[in-house]
Amino acid sequence: MAERKPIESWLTDMDGVLIHEGTPIPGADAFIKRLRESGKPFLVLTNNSIYTPRDLQARLHRMGLDVPVENIWTSALATAKFLDDQRPGGTAYVIGEAGLTTALHDIGYILTDHEPDYVVLGETRTYSFEAMTKAVRLINGGARFICTNPDETGPSTEGPLPATGAVAALITKATGKQPYFAGKPNPLMMRTGLNAIGAHSESSAMIGDRMDTDVLAGLEAGMQTFLVLTGLTSVADTEKFPYRPTRTVDSIADLVDLV
Repeated sequence: MAERKPIESWLTDMDGVLIHEGTPIPGADAFIKRLRESGKPFLVLTNNSIYTPRDLQARLHRMGLDVPVENIWTSALATAKFLDDQRPGGTAYVIGEAGLTTALHDIGYILTDHEPDYVVLGETRTYSFEAMTKAVRLINGGARFICTNPDETGPSTEGPLPATGAVAALITKATGKQPYFAGKPNPLMMRTGLNAIGAHSESSAMIGDRMDTDVLAGLEAGMQTFLVLTGLTSVADTEKFPYRPTRTVDSIADLVDLV
């Protein structure tokens, strides 16, 4: 087996790795501090498209985690980068929040419900039947269907919430059209993120708490992968998958000395 290159850049998921239900996970502050002191390129990733990087920077700062705006990469940014590469200056009907609409405005997209090039579905806490009906009709009329991420549920203090993937399934059932998902586990999100920080997959590592998104995306992008057990996955869960992370650790605290 070929010897792995030293890790020169790091990508880490946010929820379940650095924070959990609004509080930092022990070791997260030390990990971010060590990364910043090392000067190594890094990104904090999230499949949640609700917030802008500036919003997320402020939320993390309130928890004692100082992450620069340029080191935050969301599924909304990955979606915008994909659309900008595919069809620059296009039009889209968007179901989503500021994180997604801002990312699309920033690449010069026009948001409209009049014969858009794309219907773009993202995360929101207020999915309306009217908006979903409009999306179905536009897709049936020829608009291409794009989705920020395939997560079917999201966490909340009251329990799981239906998320983007669940709503996408509804629209798919009504149209017969499958969306293109830009976020994890699509390795596109990792590769565009790596490009954004000038990093290379063979000398990069991905840290996550989910086998089906974080580890899979890192694996398919050609990166080393670290699974932490502070989120949604237990050691027993890892045996259910046909692939494995490079290494499983209890928490982000166990990775500080690797930076």
